[in-house]
Amino acid sequence: MIRRCFRRESQKYFLLFRTVSQLNSPSLLVVENKKIEKLTSLLLCQLVIDVGLECFFPGKEILIDAVGWGDLLLGVVVGALKPPDPMLMERRIPASSFQPPNFAHKKYLEDAVKIADEIMNVMKPDGETCFRVCSEYVLSSVVRHLQDRGFRVFKVENTGDLKRMVERAYIRWCVEEGVPEDILKDRRRFWTQLDWVAERPNLREGLVKTGWASWERKWRVEIYKKHAEAHR
Repeated sequence: MIRRCFRRESQKYFLLFRTVSQLNSPSLLVVENKKIEKLTSLLLCQLVIDVGLECFFPGKEILIDAVGWGDLLLGVVVGALKPPDPMLMERRIPASSFQPPNFAHKKYLEDAVKIADEIMNVMKPDGETCFRVCSEYVLSSVVRHLQDRGFRVFKVENTGDLKRMVERAYIRWCVEEGVPEDILKDRRRFWTQLDWVAERPNLREGLVKTGWASWERKWRVEIYKKHAEAHR
């Protein structure tokens, strides 16, 4: 954006400068010089806004993050925060959006956009608001949706405290569904979740993201095999 702005404004600057150099009238020179000064001022202002004031205004930043995309169980929790307000707004994309046939149609992206609309309705962003959105794929539709509505949006790798808050929200959801909390705090929790499902696959498969190609191709076969071996 900065490069395009600089190139466009520089072309205008060159045309004005060439015009000035061809003028013989001192009064016209003064007028054109003032145009150049104004144009230069506008260009510098634009550069300052783009480079230094991305999310400058207090209370004008909204953070959005998600947890659960890479987890075997349930869906995804999307959370939003508008500093300095510490109140977390959280919504859930259900497991059904990650199961056949919805997963193949990427229904989770539609769900994420609906959540983005809820966030805007609650947090009331305006023209000065900028969004920082986690780069998780499940939020890619949110980025496009916000940009299409004219908001300034930045994709980020880390949302700090918000990530930890959404992580706790995901764990709380799992516990509500009967998943033992201790298996959720393991850094390798995909495997502990897989083992937990394998204990009673007939009852617990409904909590799994069964739309994954790897589930049908590999993991489902393995857990039913493991369950059968454990009950011989």
